[in-house]
Amino acid sequence: MQRAKHRVVVLALPGVIPYELGIPAKAFGLAYGPDGNRLYEVLTCTPDGRPVQTGEDFSIAVEQDASVIATADTLIVAPINDPIGGSDPLAEPVAAALAQLRPGTRLVSICTASFVLAATGLLDGRPATTHWWYTERFRALYPRTPLDPDVLYVDDDDVLTSAGAAAGMDLCLHLIRRDHGSEIANQVARMCVVPPWREGGQAQYIARPVPDATGSDTARAREWALRQLHQPIQLAQLATQAGMSVRTFSRRFLAETGQTPGQWLTTQRLELARRLLESSDLPVDRVAEHAGFGSASSLRQHLAATIGVSPAAYRRTFQGRNHDLTGPQPVSTAG
Repeated sequence: MQRAKHRVVVLALPGVIPYELGIPAKAFGLAYGPDGNRLYEVLTCTPDGRPVQTGEDFSIAVEQDASVIATADTLIVAPINDPIGGSDPLAEPVAAALAQLRPGTRLVSICTASFVLAATGLLDGRPATTHWWYTERFRALYPRTPLDPDVLYVDDDDVLTSAGAAAGMDLCLHLIRRDHGSEIANQVARMCVVPPWREGGQAQYIARPVPDATGSDTARAREWALRQLHQPIQLAQLATQAGMSVRTFSRRFLAETGQTPGQWLTTQRLELARRLLESSDLPVDRVAEHAGFGSASSLRQHLAATIGVSPAAYRRTFQGRNHDLTGPQPVSTAG
């Protein structure tokens, strides 16, 4: 008998930010298994089932009230426009809504919704993040939560928090990847026209100089590099592909991607290695060779530094899940 879809419930509170509210439905709604079956069911609720005023000049009506939270496999709390605003984020009926959580429910906050979770005590002693703008306010109110304001998202097993705006999409893609592997997460990312993977520890914001308006960029070099990942790639080769000097190329590459060429190449090689580990039976040393790491030892070091597991453990986790996509089985990436 096929298991029911993993149910994602999204809680919209008064003052909800519309953009982030729509991210879970978009991301999880586009996740399909190999047989074309939807992998998630997404329901949006408000505390009493009535429309809520958003942080903009319109309200949002929903079909569900907070009773649906008791059926959630994952509860996502959408961010609110002003997390304090002179009012208690746990005022009734919000506290009553969150009290319906079942033990074992995966709990997620996007952006300022971390204030709501922290006010319940659910983030006491647990690593978390929020939008960098609210760092000082959060720390003053919730000193028991070790806050890291410099990352896109924090995965602490069954409680996950993200920074603002696009970081909410990064976290949803991370959850899909955690549940079903890179291939499905990448399909969703392509449909949403967003990067398929940004590591959670990546900085929330980077001061990037605007490239000179010369009409040239590094895209051609990056496209070329993606076809050459199996072999050594020198900085001078990349610069030649872009028709630039090494110095100009390095400066423009950082401005366009937020990474140095070396960092970007390592990220792309890790992405390729992860896809091969998930979708093929190639020995680890061959995976390392195809991805341009040169040796299994190098691949092990990079994978351990990035996600904390060995290639063999990664393969066991995701190949087992790819063979049974009737329901997600979350894997801890904490620690």
